Amino acid sequence: MKPAPFELHRPSDTALAARMTGGGDGTIKPVAGGQSLGPMLNLRLTRPAGLVDITALPGLTDLRETATHVEIGAAVAHARIEDGACPEPIAGMLRHVAGGIAYRAVRNRGTIGGSLCHADPAADWITALTALGASVVATGGTGTTREIPMTEFMLGAYRTALRPDEIATAIRIPRHSPGARWGYHKICRKVGEFADAIAAFVADPQTRVCRAVFGSTGGAPLVSPVLAAHAARTGTPADLAMVKAELGRSGLSLGAVKIHQLAVAHRRAVAEALSDG
Repeated sequence: MKPAPFELHRPSDTALAARMTGGGDGTIKPVAGGQSLGPMLNLRLTRPAGLVDITALPGLTDLRETATHVEIGAAVAHARIEDGACPEPIAGMLRHVAGGIAYRAVRNRGTIGGSLCHADPAADWITALTALGASVVATGGTGTTREIPMTEFMLGAYRTALRPDEIATAIRIPRHSPGARWGYHKICRKVGEFADAIAAFVADPQTRVCRAVFGSTGGAPLVSPVLAAHAARTGTPADLAMVKAELGRSGLSLGAVKIHQLAVAHRRAVAEALSDG
């Protein structure tokens, strides 16, 4: 199938792009790499009146760094991160996550901001960037910006905290110390598919940051301070029974198989982060 007819807009600045998306009463959508939106258009699962191409907007493909943060433009493709073009806020994690997204053809076109805004619960960046303590920079129709922490960005499956007249313009990630450790593990039926279970773990003794995050839970990532504290205190992953019990208390609608997959992924991510090798 082919998409229903729509108008394509290519605004010259970010504020104008945001005003266009906000003025369409939900019928005008931004598009960057189009790796999620494209198939939905072709299957006519969505029929927007117009698309706003944001790929050429100033700054959206830039990579910036300061002494405290790394900032990635929302239209930066996964492949650029995989290939090492992006400064690493923690050694190796961004390249590892980017390299595991779908297939190279998708990574060449798909963007980090597009993945976040699509807000698929089984996508990689939602979970990984939550574990890294990142935030999304959103620009509104008046040109004003605000910073949304990843823990507040995803409201549920395919829903975000972006306002109708806002677009994501950058992802801001705090730098971690050289001694920081990370682990990231996902369980897929085959390479390239969306994950059945994701676990991310980041620990930085110097800044006293420790986060354990679960993805592919059917909604926003689940952050577990209890499991993070256990790993920080003992230097080992919690046993399977403890992880399952914590997931059972999460309030999420998780079946026994999903809980087991998430628990295994968590133990592997923590073990990877804390191993001497």
